[in-house]
Amino acid sequence: MGAGRRRLAAALGAGILLITTPASASAATGQFRYDYVTVEGYEASGFLNSPPSGQCLNLPGVGQDNPQPAHSPKNRTNAWATVFTDADCEGDSFPLRPHTGGASERLKVRSVVFN
Repeated sequence: MGAGRRRLAAALGAGILLITTPASASAATGQFRYDYVTVEGYEASGFLNSPPSGQCLNLPGVGQDNPQPAHSPKNRTNAWATVFTDADCEGDSFPLRPHTGGASERLKVRSVVFN
């Protein structure tokens, strides 16, 4: 095989490798915290450690079985977090800045996406 053909084969092989290798999911580094009342009526704190970016996340503990949403979100990740009043990133939204973003217990949330 000539040098030109070897280069073409190597380039095609690399291209196929790039196409078939899934991109590693990027993640926000740090922790996202929130408070909520459990179905049983207990105060609890929830958190997401290094959550994936660009993906809507419904907050654990405040799903359909819990009529009360979470409150007091705190974004301690290195990415912007947009919280939503409803599940599946629907309803009203509010952005929380990286590292220090937070809101009071008046902000009721059920889902979040990190950018």
